[in-house]
Order: sequence, then structure tokens, then C-alpha cells
Amino acid sequence: MEAELLLSDIDSERIFDSIADALTETGYIVLPAALPLGISDALFTRIASFEDDVFRPAGVGRAAEFQLNPFVRNDEIRWLSSGDEVEAQYLAWMEKLRVGLNRRLFMGLFDYECHFARYMPGAFYKKHVDAFKGRTNRVLSTVFYLNPNWAVDDGGHLVMYEDSVEPIAKISPLMGTLVVFLSDRFPHEVTTASRLRYSIAGWFRVNTTLGSHIDPPQ
Repeated sequence: MEAELLLSDIDSERIFDSIADALTETGYIVLPAALPLGISDALFTRIASFEDDVFRPAGVGRAAEFQLNPFVRNDEIRWLSSGDEVEAQYLAWMEKLRVGLNRRLFMGLFDYECHFARYMPGAFYKKHVDAFKGRTNRVLSTVFYLNPNWAVDDGGHLVMYEDSVEPIAKISPLMGTLVVFLSDRFPHEVTTASRLRYSIAGWFRVNTTLGSHIDPPQ
């Protein structure tokens, strides 16, 4: 068991290296099978077991600016909590990632928040950014997918943009895939899903009184 844990730690460190390199070079990364398979399977079982009343309609904006707008997004969410063993495993892995990225890139990541997202057939999320420069403490976004046997025709793709109207990436929400990207750099959207679609969306934040930075490419 100790050898397995050590191997898992080594694998995680390699993944953290890959994420740090990609954030420096391109600002985003798509990683299949990033987390241990047991965590992925347990999270899928967890979200698939929820009753409908566990979820609430997702909105746009934060605090006083929060509002429901079904023309922009019509997915449903439930925030993760460390009080559940399965959810705590995911949060613990993300805490390791936070520490790992701070050690490699000096980003000043302070904490992490995330929620389950459920897209019913026909649901979508129009093009948006997770953070506007200088207006939020969210600096790094993550999306983790929980959809076994997802086909291209099922839709629900994450489409990412940068400086042009043409997308730079179109990502299928395949089981176990992790996407990490700089929150204020990449507008993105979720295309209409034709079947039930699950994910976990999250954000690493900084303490705005301390500031943060990411080293530029050398």
C-alpha cells in the first residue's frame, strides 16, 4: 500500500509539472486521466446518485450582481464540501495541485472552490470568461469531466477562444479529463448537450491584498 501511495505521489508530481509548463507556454492544458481512477469513478457515482432537488439553477455574476439568465446558461449546480468523503478526496487532490503550482510558478493561489455541474439534454452555457482582468480574485479555472462513453455526437463540448473568433480548442467532456486554464485569458462556452452531462467546475483564487503573478515564457 505504501508503495502504491508513493507511486501515486510521483504521478501527481509529473502531472503538476505538465500543468505548470503548459500554463507558462500556452495558458491552458487538457489532461486525460489526470486523477486516480478510483476518485473519478467515486465522483461519477456520487453525482449520479443525487436527487433533482440537490441541484439548483446556475446563474451569472457574483454577490449583488448574481442573476438567473437561461438565455446564457441553463445548467444546474451543487457546491462540493469536505464533509463528504468522496468530495473531500477531490478537494484534497486540488489542494495538492494548489501547493504544487505555487511552488513551481509562484502564483500565490490562496484557496479553491468548485461545484458539480449537471447539464440536462438541451442545456448549454454561452460564451463567457471566468474572470475580468483586475475585477476578481479567480485566476485559474479547472473543469473535470465525469461522463463515461461520451460520443462526439453527444455535444456538450468545451470550446475555448483567445484573440480571434475561431476556437483554439474543442474539448469533449470525456470521463476523467481535466482542463486547467488561466481564468481571465480564454473566453469559452459549452455547446448544447444532447444527453445528461456531468462535470466539476472550479477556480483557484488569490488573496487580492497580496497579488499574484505567473512567470512569462523564457
